[in-house]
Amino acid sequence: MEPILLEKENHEVLSQAGQDPEKRGQILAGAREVFLDRGFDAASMGDISRAAGVSKGTLYVYFKDKVDLFTALVQTQCNETAECTFAMDARGDIVEVLGKVGHSYVAMMVRPENIATLRIVIGAAGKFPQIGKEFFEAGPRQGARRLAAFLRSKVEEGALDIAEADLESAANQFLALCKEAVAMPILVGAAAPPDAEHTDRVVRRAVSFFLKVYGTDRIRA
Repeated sequence: MEPILLEKENHEVLSQAGQDPEKRGQILAGAREVFLDRGFDAASMGDISRAAGVSKGTLYVYFKDKVDLFTALVQTQCNETAECTFAMDARGDIVEVLGKVGHSYVAMMVRPENIATLRIVIGAAGKFPQIGKEFFEAGPRQGARRLAAFLRSKVEEGALDIAEADLESAANQFLALCKEAVAMPILVGAAAPPDAEHTDRVVRRAVSFFLKVYGTDRIRA
């Protein structure tokens, strides 16, 4: 058999088994459009198949139902966001790295599409708890774990004093300091996204407070 024909056959087999990454990405892109426009309850698999440009049969080859599809979409979005938001150099200056993470985290949290997704997750999780669980693991918990790994490197350098068992908790505390006064008002529709000056004040206070609690004498000096 000619190599080009073999390659084509392999591609078709993968596609039929629901493993073609391009087709999967195409479906997720269409699903994202529909979910953000209509919410979880109003979105249908028919709507999604039309938006993605695939048949409903193809849709069900890749995802067993709407919950499975939305969960996959949330996981993908969270993973992509984490790669950008929590890209940290363990050798970097702790004040600069925390400041950069804080700014990236706030910018990510207040992005309209992320606020919309979070609202959908909150609305759907009551009926489908697995959606909330998968979102928490892929989103908030993944971010805290990535930040905790950076904090661990600074504990080993002697810049921070945090027990190993408390690293993830400390990471969550820093992220909460950055987001709580900013994200919650936007989430409930009580405020617009903050300007750069306000975000900078929030992040600088978060870094300062965090280092006062966990920084060693070397950092506090």
